[in-house]
Amino acid sequence: MRSRFSAFAVGDEAYLLDSWHPDTRPPAVRLDPRQRWTRLDVLATTGGSPFHTTGTVEFRAHYRTPDGPGSLHENSEFTRASGRWVYLRGE
Repeated sequence: MRSRFSAFAVGDEAYLLDSWHPDTRPPAVRLDPRQRWTRLDVLATTGGSPFHTTGTVEFRAHYRTPDGPGSLHENSEFTRASGRWVYLRGE
């Protein structure tokens, strides 16, 4: 989760696609260059240890745009694919 937030923060669209599960990955990611991601608060987690194959992360990601600050609250699902954690979906 933290690596994906960092990818949003630096605008690394390729990493976001690469860390997305192939079954739910969109064809492209286009980030808004005016949006600056400033802080990640991890609120809760389930699973995700070396012994799990799935996990969730509830988080709040804070950003700033020319119109002012905002935040995104999501509960993300992750799973292992080819031995590495990938983003599956979020609510």
